[in-house]
Amino acid sequence: MKSLFTIVLAGLIAFAAPDSIAGSIKVTTTPVPLNSEDPNQTDVGKLRYRGGIAMRSSDATFGGLSGLAVSANGKRLFSVTDTGRRLAARIVYGENGDLAGLRRTDLDTLSGLDGEPLKAKSESDAESISPGVEGEIIVSFERRHRLWRYMPGQVLPEPLPPPDELADMKKNSGIEALTLLADGSLIAITEGSNKSDSALAWISSAEGWSVMTYVTNDKFRPTGAATMANGDVLVLERRFTLRAGVAVRIGRLKGTSIRAGARLRPQIIAELRPPLTVDNFEGIEVNQSADGRNWIYIISDDNFSPLQRNLLMMFELME
Repeated sequence: MKSLFTIVLAGLIAFAAPDSIAGSIKVTTTPVPLNSEDPNQTDVGKLRYRGGIAMRSSDATFGGLSGLAVSANGKRLFSVTDTGRRLAARIVYGENGDLAGLRRTDLDTLSGLDGEPLKAKSESDAESISPGVEGEIIVSFERRHRLWRYMPGQVLPEPLPPPDELADMKKNSGIEALTLLADGSLIAITEGSNKSDSALAWISSAEGWSVMTYVTNDKFRPTGAATMANGDVLVLERRFTLRAGVAVRIGRLKGTSIRAGARLRPQIIAELRPPLTVDNFEGIEVNQSADGRNWIYIISDDNFSPLQRNLLMMFELME
């Protein structure tokens, strides 16, 4: 299944609008520790830190990174943004295999149904991505909630029928997490509300979408999802409070628990909060190496704010 992202990433230029300002962008990367107060810390929960970077650019269009994809061989990165752009880059690793930087970074504009670049915020707020069974990439958008798929070699997206309930969601409460399951179905999870102990979720089938419930607690809200080689799903969750600031955690759903009508209750495998390096993480990807190790990548959205950062961090799941 993950090889589909390799196919998609090989032809990323197809997703750029024809008259978009496409091409190379200079992105500066700076290493970040797991713990700013204890540089020797490498483990948190069931995760071992394998390097991270802060990403910056003098180009004002860079930022707002949300959905994340990494090719099956770990060499290429793809991310969509809150302003309807897509970032593509080569991932650089150190001699020990830790994440060390990016190179050959390109920033382009996603195409709309008319072939023009997405511009208005109501149209361009991309939040999550997933491969599809035909090698396409599927993008979920907020504000005007919808699912579009971009087929390999095609510029124009194709609308996908969304879950019926999505039409009644508030503009900032749409699909935040989207991932392809081993059987070819999609799981989609909304961000939900701090006033509720659950978030609306769906699973797709040939007949359409079926409702599920994703259990939340401690004000953490789902922001991303990725499917493991064994069929389990990792869900990235984020919390922000004025008292405690930002925290993120990663939960694990057993693949066998994901079915129509299910009440999904993740097992938390790690939680990051200060003094650990943390920000507005919204995208997650997981790959498995030839020797069976699971590599987890997470990316943060700086909201184009000088008070936040675009971070990319890599972990190894220890189990």
